[in-house]
Amino acid sequence: MRAQDRAMARRQLDKRLIAIENPDDLARPPRGWVKAIREALGMTAEQLGARLGVSQVRALALEKGEVTGSITLASLERAAHALDCRLVYALVPRKPLAELVEERAAKLAGRRLQATRHTMALEAQSVDAAEEAAQLKRLKQELIDKAGSKLWEEQ
Repeated sequence: MRAQDRAMARRQLDKRLIAIENPDDLARPPRGWVKAIREALGMTAEQLGARLGVSQVRALALEKGEVTGSITLASLERAAHALDCRLVYALVPRKPLAELVEERAAKLAGRRLQATRHTMALEAQSVDAAEEAAQLKRLKQELIDKAGSKLWEEQ
């Protein structure tokens, strides 16, 4: 993917994800969404099982699987359908994607300049702070524009 396409993709995803103002509000209830909705509807586990075409024991196992994190998305989708719900699945970054990329590029640029600074010190050369800041800014932008997946290879 070209750099400008990646930047546009980040902007579009950030725009869509901003609609989820507080992702913590969507956190799974302690006993799981399936059980919380089933109980709020006044539905028994046996009734949910019947709607899923499984036994009551299997319906309870499904609820437990959601809480333990062992449920599959396919099973969760079937449970949502049985409860007349939609399954909404999203990965919500802690920060805007553009900010994550900028932070990563700044970190790598800093590391690379530090290596250069070390070499220059060994050679008894000096660089003024303004020039170093300008180099850092240029290198950071170059990494954002051209690095692509390589941005994430180095630890």
